[in-house]
Amino acid sequence: MLSYFIRRLLLIIPTLLIILTINFFIVQIAPGGPVDQAIATLENANQAGQSLLPGSAVQSSLNHHQLYRGARGLDPQIVAEIEKQYGFDQPIWQRYIGTIKNFIAFDFGNSFFKSESVIGLIIKSLPVSISLGLWSTLLVYAISIPLGIRKAVKDGSKFDFWSSVVIIVGYAIPAFLLAVLLIVLFAGGSYFTLFPLRGLISANFEQLSIWGKICDYFWHICLPTIAIVVSGFASLTMLTKNSFLDEIRKQYVVTARAKGLDERQILYRHIFRNATLLIVSGFPAAFVGILFTGALLIEIIFSLNGLGLLGYEAIIQRDYPVIFGSLYIFTLIGLITKLMSDLTYMLIDPRIDFEAR
Repeated sequence: MLSYFIRRLLLIIPTLLIILTINFFIVQIAPGGPVDQAIATLENANQAGQSLLPGSAVQSSLNHHQLYRGARGLDPQIVAEIEKQYGFDQPIWQRYIGTIKNFIAFDFGNSFFKSESVIGLIIKSLPVSISLGLWSTLLVYAISIPLGIRKAVKDGSKFDFWSSVVIIVGYAIPAFLLAVLLIVLFAGGSYFTLFPLRGLISANFEQLSIWGKICDYFWHICLPTIAIVVSGFASLTMLTKNSFLDEIRKQYVVTARAKGLDERQILYRHIFRNATLLIVSGFPAAFVGILFTGALLIEIIFSLNGLGLLGYEAIIQRDYPVIFGSLYIFTLIGLITKLMSDLTYMLIDPRIDFEAR
C-alpha cells in the first residue's frame, strides 16, 4: 500500500500541471480580461465626468485630466501602465512560467480588485465552504444509508413506493430553487422570519457565550444545508438500496438463513460491510462534489463568503490571481480526496489491491 500511495502522490504533480496549463491558456486568451475591464471603466468614468476611485490601477501615478483624449480614447501610455499593473506587459509564455514558479511555492500573489493576498482570501473563505460541505455530506449519508437499507428490506412494499416518490420529487427540485423557496417561506421573504437571510454568523457573534455561538452558527447554516441535502440524498439512497438488494440475493445470505441466523444479524453482521463498500469509500468524493459544485449557487443565494462565491466573483471580475489560486486549491483538494477514497476502499475491503494492479 505504501508504494501505491507514493506513486499516487507523485502522479498529483503532473496532473496539477496539466490542469493548470490548460486553464491558464484558456483564461489568458479569452476576451474581456482585467486590462479590458480597467480600460472600459476608465473610459466610462471620464465620459461621465467622474473621478477615479482611490486604489484603481493607475490612480497612484496619473491625474484625472491625463486619462481621456476625447474620441481618441485613452492615451497609449495609460494603456501601457494598466498592462504593466496587471502583468500583461510580458509575453504569455513568461507569464505562464512565472505563474508555475509561484504556485510551486504556494505564492498566488494579490487580488487585482480586493487589495488582499489570494491566499488570505482563500483562507478566509475555506472554513465557510468546508462547514457547508461537511454538514451537508454527513446529513446526506445519515439519511440515505438508513433509508436505503429500509427500502431494500421492504422492497416492493408501500413504504418503498411512497419513499421513492418523495426521493424523486426531492431529486427533481434544483438546490438553488429550493434555496429561494426556503428564503421566501422562512427567511423574511413573504411569510415567516425564522432564519437569517445571509452570512454564517451574527454581527454580535464574539459577544455570545460558547453555547450561544454554537446555536448562532447552526441557526445560520440550517437553510443552506437543507437546500443541499434535499436535492442530494436521492442518488445515494438508491445506491444503498441496490447495493443491499444485490447482497441479499447472494448465496452466503441463503446459507446464513439456513443456519437459523436472525434476519437482523444477517443484515448488520454479514450484509452491511459488503453492501456499504462503495458507499463509505465514496465519502471523500461526495464531500468534494458538494464542496465545489453543489454549494456554489447556495453560497451566492445566501451570501456566504465561501470558495464558491469567491471563485464566482473572480470570474465575473476577471480577477486572474484569485481564479488560478482557487483552481489550484480546488484541484489539489480534489486529487488528495480521490486518493483518500481509494485508500479507504482498500482498508474496508482487504480483497482490493490497487498496488498489485
